[in-house]
Amino acid sequence: MSDLSGSGQRQLVVVGAGSAGLYTALCAARAGAQVTLVSATELAESSSYWAQGGLAAALAQDDNPDLHLADTLKAGRGAVRLSAARVLVDEAPDAVEDLIRLGVSFDADRRGRLALGLEGGHSARRIVHAGGAATGLRLLRGLSAAVAKNGRIDLIEGRRVTALLLNGDRCIGVVLDGREAMPAAATVLATGGAAALWSRTTNPSGATGGGMLLAHRAGAKLADLELVQFHPTAVVDPGGSADGLLVTEAVRGEGAVLLGPDGERFVDELAPRDEVSRVIFALLRDTGTASVGLDMRDVDPALFPNVVSALQNAGLDPEREPIPVAPAAHYSMGGIATDLDARSSLPGLFAVGECSCTGLHGANRLASNSLTECFVFGARAARAALHEPHPETGTEQELADVAAEASSQGPPPALTASSREALWRHAGLLRDEAGLLELEEDPYPLVGLIAKNALMRRESRGAHQRSDFPNTDPAMDGVHVTQKLGQEPDLERWS
Repeated sequence: MSDLSGSGQRQLVVVGAGSAGLYTALCAARAGAQVTLVSATELAESSSYWAQGGLAAALAQDDNPDLHLADTLKAGRGAVRLSAARVLVDEAPDAVEDLIRLGVSFDADRRGRLALGLEGGHSARRIVHAGGAATGLRLLRGLSAAVAKNGRIDLIEGRRVTALLLNGDRCIGVVLDGREAMPAAATVLATGGAAALWSRTTNPSGATGGGMLLAHRAGAKLADLELVQFHPTAVVDPGGSADGLLVTEAVRGEGAVLLGPDGERFVDELAPRDEVSRVIFALLRDTGTASVGLDMRDVDPALFPNVVSALQNAGLDPEREPIPVAPAAHYSMGGIATDLDARSSLPGLFAVGECSCTGLHGANRLASNSLTECFVFGARAARAALHEPHPETGTEQELADVAAEASSQGPPPALTASSREALWRHAGLLRDEAGLLELEEDPYPLVGLIAKNALMRRESRGAHQRSDFPNTDPAMDGVHVTQKLGQEPDLERWS
């Protein structure tokens, strides 16, 4: 193929318009790149829109990156990639400052200083938030406005990336809607996580790992698929509009407590999420009850207006009674394996945000590190992508042939309610070999891959708990389960 590079050719295609995708596009455009941003859905349907917590960054006088690092390592249960965590804690403060320059308005006190919240697993107040618990909404509004003003970013909405364009062992762009080739020097997937694969989830329905499957089919390595975080306080409202509604743990940072069926506290509400979820799960199993109570009656409702409003709209009154809650699948620690500049194992392909796996989160994500990750590694992806060579795409017919070849596999089987229920049953908060072996045969590809990876981790660690291997295996410290197309899972240590 001939080299069609030229001054007008796009440098980046960014797939996904949540926080990670918007910010990556902006960083690349501000550095002079021509960027196309592709979003299959409206911005309000991205997981970022629903993010209630905020960004973790060591900004307070009594805080520093080393303390943030220590908390991240502790929460990650011996599986955190130290180099990735170091990058995050060191670069988080600059990311916050850049977001402010871009027009994002964070909550501040009367003196104009950022109002920092406290969440589970943090030893200091370091959660930067906006609108109380409306951080995701505020971020998307600010970043979307900045994208709209930037003449170097072309936004394509309502189109779906169905395959990655390949030239040999290199990604050279994407295929839209199964037919239209869109070449680029670098492709960045920012497509979100896979927690909506589980039948009980806090995530929007589209968070089913589509970007992970795109990368897997193209030959990129995936990692840590078995590690999904279960948020301890999702509303229990069977058949109702509020079922699965996330109640941010920031309310526990402001004094909300968890009450058992007897009306008594039973757990340290600000312990890391895996610990709180396990304690709740065990209590529900032992008592046969469906939920515990989240008592917010001593919390000022003005601090969390959108949470209070959502609960009241569902017929629940947090100012008068405890809210019924139980764990739900919330965040994918695993995804497309990347280096510290968000490069995947497939040249030309990058991944940022929840669809990626830098190893930062280990076996249990520290609260609010995920939004910070979007910006720290989004900026790194943008900088690295600028150095990718323009692809050799050939004639229009040759490019059309490449697109047809990339799309020849067709779409994956549809995700069914049966697959989602099986994943919750066999790969929920407690797992065993028999259930995982059954799950391995599920027709939805990513469900089977999750089971394969979980079978490889013959231990209990963080969010991954096996009744047949209840102890943590020290030999698995720092080990990541990786998966490539057509191969059995492997175990790797990352520097």
